[in-house]
Amino acid sequence: MIQDLTAGDSRKVLLQYTIPMFISVAFQQIYNIADSMIAGKFAGKEALAAVGASYPITMIFMAAAVGCNIGCSVVISQLFGARSYRKMKTAVSTTLLTGFLLSVFLTAAGLLTTPAMMRMIQTPDNIFADGALYLRIYIGGFVFLFLYNITTGMFNSLGDSKTPLYFLIGSSIGNILLDLLFVAVFHWGVAGVAWATFIAQGAACVLALLAFFRRLAEVKAEGKAELFSLPILKKIALVAVPSILQQSFISIGNIFIQGLVNSYGSDVIAGYSAAVKLNTFIITGLTTLGNGISGFTAQNLGAGLPGRIREGYRAGIRMAVCVTIPFFAGFFFFGKAMMLLFMENTGGQAMETGILFLRIVSPFYFVIAVKLIADGVLRGTESMRYFMIATFTDLILRVILAYLFSAWFASAGIWMSWPAGWCVGTILSSLFYGKVIKRIEEKAP
Repeated sequence: MIQDLTAGDSRKVLLQYTIPMFISVAFQQIYNIADSMIAGKFAGKEALAAVGASYPITMIFMAAAVGCNIGCSVVISQLFGARSYRKMKTAVSTTLLTGFLLSVFLTAAGLLTTPAMMRMIQTPDNIFADGALYLRIYIGGFVFLFLYNITTGMFNSLGDSKTPLYFLIGSSIGNILLDLLFVAVFHWGVAGVAWATFIAQGAACVLALLAFFRRLAEVKAEGKAELFSLPILKKIALVAVPSILQQSFISIGNIFIQGLVNSYGSDVIAGYSAAVKLNTFIITGLTTLGNGISGFTAQNLGAGLPGRIREGYRAGIRMAVCVTIPFFAGFFFFGKAMMLLFMENTGGQAMETGILFLRIVSPFYFVIAVKLIADGVLRGTESMRYFMIATFTDLILRVILAYLFSAWFASAGIWMSWPAGWCVGTILSSLFYGKVIKRIEEKAP
């Protein structure tokens, strides 16, 4: 259902809008975790490490999809909020055409460079072949992943965060069932995990596109919309490109960190791979709340309602803190139980590595929650320079400190770099939010 985010109680509207988005990403992360769980339980520790070793590379490709999702969502939200429906439809078709061409190019480039990328992150020889195989199959289905993410962003920009949830639930359940079939029954190992993801994402993409076109037809516009508009593409790129760069630099930073982790051997890789999947669950969830704030901010900015932007920010902080509490408690106090989702052995270096990672980073989820909500406002107001400064400072600091701290504290030093970067980034994002919201309110009539 299409929803106007510029009317009604801000807190209630934002809650109704963002809860389906959060549940959607929760299901997405569940089947990502299921990949690692099933690989570790049924194919062994080496298979878990192989899937985990290629993870930061897959995140580079995901960065492009998420960046385009954010770019089109912000622009389409602003046009929808301003009731410019013809331009909004042009923005939709421009996004889909550009996104398809970009995803095909990235797929071809990724398939050609898979071995080089795996060597770049110093993948150990005993998991190299499986890691490369998983990565090739994943990249082969990237067009589906890319277009699905764009379609989700367009649904959200129309205030409809429920429809993507239904597709995600179906895709997640299908992915887990296929994982079990391919890995536990057919014994395809890492290839089975990858093919399950490929098929589930492909089905979700096709169904989501069909549903979106039906939903878009409900929006009546005066005159026929253009199929492609270069000015609108430039406007989308102003938000999408910095978002892609931000996501890509995070992924590149993770590649440096993964290379550092890989130097400690497959046991540390396996422990880190499991723990970072759990960590990614909460971080991605908070990022999704931030994306919801972006859509809410953009619609209200387009409608000329700056007061609702500040209300949305405060409501977003409260929601983020509420979401963070159970994850902190689970990871900090019950880290061993969380790690047993991925491993059979209750002891050993892999288990110790994962538990230590979770205990070091989980108390700082409350800090990064504030940053990600502030970033949502910065993106929704197209304040991308501030957004990039805060994000890149966090990233660069984390990578530098990971190398410095690891020289003193071994692998534990790598995990210590996360809180340091998050704290500095949060301070910057919060200061920039205050500056931007003050400027918008001063310009308001």
